[in-house]
Amino acid sequence: MIPLRARSPARDGVRTRGLRAASLACALALLMLGSGLRDPAAAQVRPEDPPYEADLMRLSEIMGALHYLRPLCGAADGTLWRDQMRALLDAEVSDDARSRRFIERFNQGYRGFSSVYRQCTPAAKTALARYIEEGGALIRNVTTRYNR
Repeated sequence: MIPLRARSPARDGVRTRGLRAASLACALALLMLGSGLRDPAAAQVRPEDPPYEADLMRLSEIMGALHYLRPLCGAADGTLWRDQMRALLDAEVSDDARSRRFIERFNQGYRGFSSVYRQCTPAAKTALARYIEEGGALIRNVTTRYNR
């Protein structure tokens, strides 16, 4: 699997339904899988970012981890999590600097597990279950608190 790379399509303004579409897509993917604590200090949040930025950054990292762990543990997800990340970027991110931060978090989640796990172990399965749970909680929190 290849980590996500930045692209720079032309943007035509703020998308009002972007957060909703990305959140619903991620929620559906997490629900298909069977359903913590987040680390806001690790998020690279700027004052001009939306209030849910830390949650979306953490969700990006979780999707990177799932992109590596799910196939490692036998799931036939293919590029599901990479595609979900792309949907989040398309719906929510309108500037290149912010996009790069999201992509870096996705790649960080991917690399963090690819450097440790070469086969699916009980610890990898535990991490996978916890990340699915945490991702679902993040999506519920963001859509409940910030959905328009």
